[in-house]
Amino acid sequence: MLSRSQYYLIAALAMSFGVSAFSGSFNSYFLDVAVTCGINITLAVSLNLINGYTGQFSLGHAGFMAIGAYSAAMLTTSFGGVLLPLVGGPTWILFPLALYAGGLVAALAGLIVGVPSLRLKGDYLAIVTLGFGEIIRVVLQNIRAIGGPSGLTGIPDYTNLFWAFGLAAITIYVVWALINSTYGRGFIAVNDDEVAAEAMGINTTRYKITAFVVGAFFAGLAGGVYAHFKQYIAPQGFGFDKSIEIVVIVIIGGMGRNVGVIIAAVLLTILTEMLRKFGDYRMILYSLLIIVMMITRPQGLFTWTSKRKPV
Repeated sequence: MLSRSQYYLIAALAMSFGVSAFSGSFNSYFLDVAVTCGINITLAVSLNLINGYTGQFSLGHAGFMAIGAYSAAMLTTSFGGVLLPLVGGPTWILFPLALYAGGLVAALAGLIVGVPSLRLKGDYLAIVTLGFGEIIRVVLQNIRAIGGPSGLTGIPDYTNLFWAFGLAAITIYVVWALINSTYGRGFIAVNDDEVAAEAMGINTTRYKITAFVVGAFFAGLAGGVYAHFKQYIAPQGFGFDKSIEIVVIVIIGGMGRNVGVIIAAVLLTILTEMLRKFGDYRMILYSLLIIVMMITRPQGLFTWTSKRKPV
């Protein structure tokens, strides 16, 4: 028998599919904003596992997103003609396989970065992950086979509302199920007191690496969905600014609060669009609003006091 959370997941997937079936009649601008909201939810919830629940501070999430985006896009563009006959022809099979492959490559990158760096803490870890994100961006700029600084074009338009919000629903469910499992309590223990957790026999490094790999995997999936929605990706779109944007969503939503992070992802995505009419002053106003939010609600806008820690 399915659990309540699994019923919620099935309902969310069914709702995403139903709405997506009628998305052809939606305004293209509002559809763009809605899909962006779904992608940002996936990115923020996956980063929340690392920064919020495990207590690390990663600034390289955009790098994992870039790896997933380029890996999935290359499979559907350069190798699509070869792979389609192998999967029977329909693109709806190729696309999820490409997304999964992009997620795996991003997870592998997370493992490569995590093993040597996650023994570090605080500012040192943030600097390492920031450097990783910049390395990825520079490497992508210098690979001519994927467009170099000009970016990769001709990516198929496979993403719709179902893929954006379906992936977001799966990400939320996986993170929630992981944190609320017996194994997942180790992530919270590492966050609360790493020294005490080690004294109790918890392998804190393993938990931090696991969080990093899982977070990178879903960031890679989000990158693949993003690439097949925009149909064009370039290295500059996955720079430091993108990583900071995701971190801001997590902080404003409330570290370790999935519900708050989801709300913040939607609100900040919409806020960014609303400020576009201010042109070059948009980012200044956006930054000022964030400063005011953090002064008035440093614990996050959507943090509630309760006997049980909300997830």
